[in-house]
Amino acid sequence: MKHDYLSETFGLGGRVALVTGAARGLGFAIARGLGLAGARVVINDLSAQACEESAARLAQEGIAARGLAFDVADGSGVAKALTQLEAEGLPIDVLVSNAGNQNRKPVVEMSPDEWQALHNVHVNGAFNCARAALPGMTQRGFGRIVLMSSVAGQAAMPNIAAYATAKGAIAAFTRALAVEYGASGVTCNALAPGFVRTDFTQGLQDNPQFQAFLSSAVPAGRWATPQDVAPAVVFLASAAASFVNGHVLAIDGGLLARM
Repeated sequence: MKHDYLSETFGLGGRVALVTGAARGLGFAIARGLGLAGARVVINDLSAQACEESAARLAQEGIAARGLAFDVADGSGVAKALTQLEAEGLPIDVLVSNAGNQNRKPVVEMSPDEWQALHNVHVNGAFNCARAALPGMTQRGFGRIVLMSSVAGQAAMPNIAAYATAKGAIAAFTRALAVEYGASGVTCNALAPGFVRTDFTQGLQDNPQFQAFLSSAVPAGRWATPQDVAPAVVFLASAAASFVNGHVLAIDGGLLARM
């Protein structure tokens, strides 16, 4: 009997994946990649309409997808959403915590509320989603958690102190979850993307000085696309990565490697 190595090793048939912040951009590309690998996909974002429209786009490609709007910063709302999915027969096997926000300001010009707003989404959002998904994962003896860190969690640039601090916390949270739940069949890893061409980075894309910096600082000499990042999530969610745990994978075209 011939075995389908790719399907058995990297396929996600029978798995349910929740991707937060997935109505567009990087999150949508990740959800699409997981769906093309065979997972049933739950698209989360703040807007119910945007979630449904994005799920419909995936359905046109033959991907089983549904939308579910909730705010990752609202712990009770997250718990309610995952309980609803369980009741619908969609227990979360793969959690991708991708929702994020940005506010580029010098530290002295940033209010405490603005600082906290970034941590509420990036750090508290990852905590809320992991906390809600982990009981089911541990009970079933299988789970894949992929958090979204950033190269900014390892090397900073001006005016992103809140974002960089949050992304550094995500890397630490990744390692903590890996250690705490690895024996329960759950792995937790994070991605640290470099500069990805999405709506999230439009301000930088419109800045000629930044374009010149990126061309010289990134050995690959270009922006990343969402399609450069999504396959790494498919790998980390698959059987191929069953012994990859607590790792932060930079997808940055060599940016962090450069002196």
